Amino acid sequence: MNTGGTHALRLEAVRKIYGSGDGAVTALDGVSVGIQRGSFTAVMGPSGSGKSTFLHCAAGLDRPSSGRVLLGDTELGGLRERSLTELRRTRIGFIFQAYNLLPSLNVLQNITLPMRLAGKKPDPRWLRELVDGVGIAKRLEHRPAELSGGQQQRVAIARALITRPEVVLADEPTGALDTRTARQVLDLLRTVVDQMGQTVLMVTHDPVAASAAHGVLFLADGKLAGHLPQPTPERVAERMTHLGEW
Repeated sequence: MNTGGTHALRLEAVRKIYGSGDGAVTALDGVSVGIQRGSFTAVMGPSGSGKSTFLHCAAGLDRPSSGRVLLGDTELGGLRERSLTELRRTRIGFIFQAYNLLPSLNVLQNITLPMRLAGKKPDPRWLRELVDGVGIAKRLEHRPAELSGGQQQRVAIARALITRPEVVLADEPTGALDTRTARQVLDLLRTVVDQMGQTVLMVTHDPVAASAAHGVLFLADGKLAGHLPQPTPERVAERMTHLGEW
């Protein structure tokens, strides 16, 4: 295991500039933040505030123009592409708004895909705990098209957790779900953190979704614009109003 202190993930003075000269856009402007192990953190901000860039830099999908990103003790900027790919496959879990399941594979095959890509066999006990925990144990032979959106997102959560990653990055994970299903998925993510000790970092534009987290980080114009512990939808919405959203 890594000894990266109490932080699963750290960004240190991260800047990300796209383009050059007069057309240069600063998407992140000196962001420093540590994500505690075993925490559920939401990231919010107005459109164009740098949320997606923040997530992409945290995942090693984008290299910062300056500054450092550390997963545990590993600085992502020092890795070659192949090592980065391997790290993303085994040490980071991903959950997307569009689920990103492979339609030709059944539920079990979709969940275990990251292990197979890494040339490893999943631990049967962990697999059983996961499919029971996310509530899809009776659907393992089904294809994604035979599942509801909420069930597909549960499969995606199990897939994100199968490698026991150090951090799970979720990009608008409830964006395509109705209110009731979204609540169930958020409750599930919170359970994954509180009971399994997982670390989850979630980008969202929804104050209700953000209120499922332990705390909310706010971004505005590429800079960190505050942190709200123990969020409620009302407090999140109020803070967003001050940032110029709505």
